[in-house]
Amino acid sequence: MPHQTAPKIELSARIRKIIEEIARQRSTEYRLVVRASLILAMADGAGNHELTRRQNLDRGTVRYWRGRWIELTPKLTSAEASEVSDEDLRDLVLTGLMDLPRSGAPPTFTAEQIVQIIAVSCEEPSNSQRPISHWSPAELADEVVKRKIVESISVSSVERFLKSGRSKTESD
Repeated sequence: MPHQTAPKIELSARIRKIIEEIARQRSTEYRLVVRASLILAMADGAGNHELTRRQNLDRGTVRYWRGRWIELTPKLTSAEASEVSDEDLRDLVLTGLMDLPRSGAPPTFTAEQIVQIIAVSCEEPSNSQRPISHWSPAELADEVVKRKIVESISVSSVERFLKSGRSKTESD
């Protein structure tokens, strides 16, 4: 079976300069530095097998980032052709090097609901005709359902909101 050659990565001088800056900048996240270095090596002609060994990465990771960069190339070419600023072009390159959003269950509670739950926790329980001096997570869960802030909520969710002071919401 013939050995397949990885698709070539082409970088314009302007994009190469941006990627080199990302790879050298001390304040850049490590994962972005690794990815920028990987793209530079690919543009210099390094194959997937060589990069797997040289950068101590999984073969699938190297293939993935080559594919991601190839998908991004038309956007970069278009942006350069429309003469976007260096800052906008850098943002586009950084976006291409970032992780894609991950799938998962949608948030159960909105930011507004969480704020309302926390606000109730700041009220005196006696104002809600509760014969207690302090809110327990169970009492608070019961009260926010009673007030129709949420349809239902577990005691552990209430504890998490109160303990952390914030939670993953639709705006995160």
